[in-house]
Amino acid sequence: MCLFAISIPLTAQIKYSDGNDSWNPNQLGNHRAVVAFSGSGNVAKTTIEWRRRDTNPELKKIIVQDASGKEIQNIKTENINRENGTIFFEPISGKGTYYVYYMPYVDEGTANYPKGIYQKPENKADAKWLSNVKANLKDNATVTEIQSVNAFNSFYPMEVIATTAETSALVAKNSGNSFLVFPEDREHSIKLKSDLPQRWIQKGVQNSFSDTAMKGEYLAFQLGVYALEDLKNIKVTFTNLVSTTGATIEAKDINCINTDGTRYDGTPFTNTVSVSKGKIQAMWCGIDVPQTAAAGTYNGKATVIADGKSKEINLQITVSNQVTKNGGIDSPEKMTRLKWLNSTLAQENTVIAPYTPLTVNNSEIALLGRKLIVAPNGFPAQIQTFFTPEMTSVTSKANDVLSSPIDFHFVDASGKEVQWKNSGVKFTKKEAGTVSWENTSTSKSVQMDVNASVEFDGFVHYIVKVTALEDVAFNDINFQMPMQPTSAKYMMGLGQKGGDRPATFDWKWDVAHKNQDGAWIGAVNSGLQFSLRDEKYSRPLNTNFYLQKPLLLPTSWGNENKGGITITPNQKSVLVNAYSGARTMKKGEVLYYNFNLLITPFHTINTDFQWDTKFYHRYSPIDSIAKTGATVINIHHANAINPYINYPFIEFKKMKTYIDEAHEKGLKVKIYNTVREVSNKAYETFALRSLGHEIYSPGKGGGFSWLQEHVGDDYIAAWFVPEIKDAAIVNSGMNRWHNYYVEGMNWLTQNVGIDGIYLDDVAFDRITMKRIKRVLTKDGHPGIIDLHSANQYNKSDGFNNSANLYMEHFPYINKLWFGEYFDYEKNQPDFFLTEVSGIPFGLMGEMLQDGGNPWRGMVYGMTNRLPWSDGADPRNIWKVWDSFGIKGSEMIGYWSENCPVKTNNDKVLATVYKKNGTALISIASWADADANVKLNIDWKKLGINPSKATITAPEVTNFQPAKTFTAKDEITVPKGKGWLLIVK
Repeated sequence: MCLFAISIPLTAQIKYSDGNDSWNPNQLGNHRAVVAFSGSGNVAKTTIEWRRRDTNPELKKIIVQDASGKEIQNIKTENINRENGTIFFEPISGKGTYYVYYMPYVDEGTANYPKGIYQKPENKADAKWLSNVKANLKDNATVTEIQSVNAFNSFYPMEVIATTAETSALVAKNSGNSFLVFPEDREHSIKLKSDLPQRWIQKGVQNSFSDTAMKGEYLAFQLGVYALEDLKNIKVTFTNLVSTTGATIEAKDINCINTDGTRYDGTPFTNTVSVSKGKIQAMWCGIDVPQTAAAGTYNGKATVIADGKSKEINLQITVSNQVTKNGGIDSPEKMTRLKWLNSTLAQENTVIAPYTPLTVNNSEIALLGRKLIVAPNGFPAQIQTFFTPEMTSVTSKANDVLSSPIDFHFVDASGKEVQWKNSGVKFTKKEAGTVSWENTSTSKSVQMDVNASVEFDGFVHYIVKVTALEDVAFNDINFQMPMQPTSAKYMMGLGQKGGDRPATFDWKWDVAHKNQDGAWIGAVNSGLQFSLRDEKYSRPLNTNFYLQKPLLLPTSWGNENKGGITITPNQKSVLVNAYSGARTMKKGEVLYYNFNLLITPFHTINTDFQWDTKFYHRYSPIDSIAKTGATVINIHHANAINPYINYPFIEFKKMKTYIDEAHEKGLKVKIYNTVREVSNKAYETFALRSLGHEIYSPGKGGGFSWLQEHVGDDYIAAWFVPEIKDAAIVNSGMNRWHNYYVEGMNWLTQNVGIDGIYLDDVAFDRITMKRIKRVLTKDGHPGIIDLHSANQYNKSDGFNNSANLYMEHFPYINKLWFGEYFDYEKNQPDFFLTEVSGIPFGLMGEMLQDGGNPWRGMVYGMTNRLPWSDGADPRNIWKVWDSFGIKGSEMIGYWSENCPVKTNNDKVLATVYKKNGTALISIASWADADANVKLNIDWKKLGINPSKATITAPEVTNFQPAKTFTAKDEITVPKGKGWLLIVK
C-alpha cells in the first residue's frame, strides 16, 4: 500500500517508524514522538525536530502520556513552530519512555462525512509544578523515534520539510537560477507544494536520474521543479535514449503527463503549467519501454524549459532482460498505470448491441425503432418512433413525435422575423455508428452554420453557430420544438418532477442554484429529451456537490438571465419555446445555440432479463447467496474484496478468487466502480494532484484527518468509511481520469473476470459510457450495468431528476435502482412510470427506499433488491414468478390501450403478464382509502375462455392471503396495496 521505510535514520538521533496501529488516533491523532527520559527530578524537557508540513502548529494541542498510556496533566510548551518545538512535562513514571502526541483531533460532522477538528492547546498544569520549570533547563529527554499510527499516515520521507535555513542556503548556493530541478523516482511521490523535503537537501541538486525497467514496462519518474521566481510555462522535452550498442528508445515514447496527452474524448490534451515563486511542481514523466527493446543501459536527456530558460537532466535507464506483460500495469504501485491517462481504448464509435447500424435514405436516417427526417435547413423536420405501447416490440406503425419541424426564429427589433436562404443539407459522414451533416443559412444581418450528428443510440447533437454579418438588434432569438400531443403526455425536468405534463409551463435559468438546462417530454413509446448548451459547457458536479461546481449560464440561451422556456399546448401541438430574449450583436460577433436531443425510447424492454436477473446486493459467502435464488451478486465497496471506493485494484486477487467460485456455481458478479470521487488509497493520488484541477475538483479542503495532513488544501472531501479509514476526494468532471477508468474496467474484465458494474450515480458523459460498455462486453463478457441514484431533486443536487440527469446513459444500462429518498407511497403512478420504472426508455428497474411498495412495484415489473432493505424480501414474489412461469410472458402495462384487464376505479391499476391460456394480473391501488373494485376483462384479448376461467390469488407471505375470485366478484384492495392474481 505504501512505500515506507521503517526505522531508517533521518538524522543521527531520530528515526521514523510505524506505530502498527498501537494507539487510538481518534483520541490522540496520527503522529507522536517517542521520548526517552533519563534525567531526575519532576521536570523533563525535550526538543522535537518534527519538521512539520502543517501550518500554525502552535495552535494545536500537545498530549503527553507515559508508557502505560496515562495522560500527564503537567505540561508546558515553548517555541512551537513548524521546524521544532520544546515540551516540558512531568515524568510521572520516572525514567523511561514517554509519548508526545502533537496533532490530536476530534471528528465532527457525520460518520460518512467527518470533519477533523484539531484540538487547541490547553493549560492544565498546576502553578506549583510550573514554578519548577526553568527556561535554562537543558534537554534531559531524548527523541528516539517519530512515529505515525501506521505506514499510510507517515510523513517520511517526502513530507518531512527542510528548515528555512537549509532552504535559504540551497537557494543562495544556486543564485542566478530561475528554477531548480530535483529528479525523483516513482516510489517517492512529490507531495509538498510550498516546502522542500529534507530528502532533497540531503541529496542536493541533481542533474541526472537513473532507474531500471523491464522490457515492455512503463517507467514513470518525476522532475520536481522548484521555482525561484514566477514561472509561466513549464515544458519538458526529451531526446532519444541510446544504448552503448546503439539501440534506441525513441523520444516519442517518452512524455510528460502534466502538459501533453489525450483527452477523454480522444482529442489532444495540452496544458500550460505555471508555478509561483517558492512553490514546487512535480512534472510526472513516463518512458514507454518497447517490449522489443534490447537489454542494456540507455542514455539521453530530459530538458525542463520555463520562460526561455532550461535545465538538462541526464537520463540513464537500464533495461533488463526480463519482459513484463501488460506494460507492467499489473503492478500499479509502480505508477505504471499513469499511462492509462492517455488511453484511446474503445474510442471507435462502433455499434453496440442491441443497436443496429444507421442507414440513410435521402433525408431520412433510420435507427433502432426510430427515424429522424432532416429538413433542408438541417434541423429535424420529423422524428418518429415505432415502439408498441407495451414497449415489448417494434411495429411498422409510426408514432410522430413532432407536429411540425423544429426551427429557430430570429425576430429583429422591428418585430419582423429574419428570412433565410439555406444551402441545403450536406452529409459529411455516413457510418454505421454516426451520421453527420451540415447546413449554412444566411440573411442580410446574420449567418447560421449548423453542424449536426445522430448516433446509433438516438443521441442527436447540434452545434449552431450564429455570426452577425452587421451590427444588429433582436427582440428575440428562439428555438421552437412543436410536439404531437400524443407524444407529449409526460414531462420531467426544468424543476418539474416526473409525471403528467402540466397544461402550461414557464421556466427561467437559475444555474447558481439549479442543475437544469433541459427536460424530457414524451409518452411511454415516443419522446424527446432536449438540453440547451453553448460552446463553454462544462459538466457540473452532482450528488451533493452541485453548488460547488454549478452549470455555466450559456451566453446564448441564458442571455444574462433573459432567457427561458415556455411550454404551451393547443389543439394540434404542444409547443416548446426556448427563448433567449432581446439582445444586440456587433458585426463579427458569434453565439453558439447548441442543443442535444435524445430520441426515446432507446429499445424495447427486456422482460426476460428482468425475470432472470435477480440481484443480491451484498458481499456474502457464495453458497448462502445461491440458496436465495439470486443470480447476480453486486459487490459494493468497503468490504474484503473491494475495500476502497472507486479504486478496485488493491485486493483484486481476493476478488478474482471470489468471482471464480461464483462462476463455478453459476452466479455472476458485478462490482461497485464509478467516477465521482476516488479513494485516497489510490496509488496515483499525488501524481493526480500534480495535474492541478484536472482530476480533482477545487474546494475548501477539510474532512478526514488524513486528507488535511497529506493532501493539505484545495480539494473537496467526499465519502468516508470509518471502519477502514477510506477517505475519498471528489473528481472534477470530464478529464483524463475517464481514460484510466475505461482501461481499469477493461483490465478487471479481462484479468479478474467481473461480469459488469454497479454504478452509484454517474459523473461522466455518454462518451465514456459507450467506451465502458464496449470493454465490459468484449470477448463475450456479459457487461451488465445497473445504475443506482438517490433522488436528486433537492438543494444540494440542484433540483434535478435522476432519470433526466442520467438519460444519456440509459442506452447502455441494463437495470435501474432509483433509489434512496424516492417516496413510493405518496407519489402517483405517472411518477413511478417516468422517474422510477425506466419503461418509457426501454428499461426496467427495482425499488430501494424502505423496500419500496411491492404491490405498486409489480405493476411495473419491479421488486426491491435482496437483501438491502430490512424487512423487505422479494423472494416470495420471485417464487410467484417462477411458479407462474413469468419468463416468456408478454407484459401489457396499464399504460397501454391494449391491456386486456382494467378496473372500474381509475385509482386502481392493472398490468397483465400474458401467456398461452393463462395470465398473471398485478393490481395496485393509489386510492385514498380501501377500495372495492371489479375487473373489466377483455377475455378475447386475454385469450382465455371465460366460462372455464378461474381467478386465484396464491398465498404470498407479507403480500397477500390465498383467495379465489370470480370475474363478477368485487375485490377489496387495501389502501396502498394490491393483488397478484392468476387467471387460467
